[in-house]
Amino acid sequence: MNRWNRVSSVGRRSGRGSGIFSAVTAALLLAGSMTLLGTAGTAQAAASDCEGGRNGFIDISDEAYDTAGPQVTLWSEGINISVQYGNIRGVQRGWARIAGDVQPGNQVWMDWSQDGGRTWLQCGPFTSRGGENKTSAAQRTSNDANWKFRACGSTRSGIHCTAWW
Repeated sequence: MNRWNRVSSVGRRSGRGSGIFSAVTAALLLAGSMTLLGTAGTAQAAASDCEGGRNGFIDISDEAYDTAGPQVTLWSEGINISVQYGNIRGVQRGWARIAGDVQPGNQVWMDWSQDGGRTWLQCGPFTSRGGENKTSAAQRTSNDANWKFRACGSTRSGIHCTAWW
């Protein structure tokens, strides 16, 4: 049985179990503040924020593919999610691609970072309407080590992302 002792006129109590109560309260406050702060810098954008030349992106064909960078293959679904890169309109660019046995509603997007992946812009998602392969808009590449891409996709088994490239 807990015994609580009144220690001041403002009603502070101490006794057996108060350390656990304080630890739990502190953990809940910390968790709440982390939720309010969010996680490291995702700046989600709508697909429209990455189309038509916005933010340096250009529109490309959903059939565009070239050299594959990092990729995730979902063997059980027959789907491949990859970072692609190649020369588009005279500039080397990178983009995300979902291909294979794509189902209507599957999505693909590209995360783009200019600080090594600490923060990034999520370009998309772009949704496959009829089960066709789908690409994100394309962004120029750079030799700067902080300039990175990764491809992500949403399928029936969840969200899957490649390593940063």
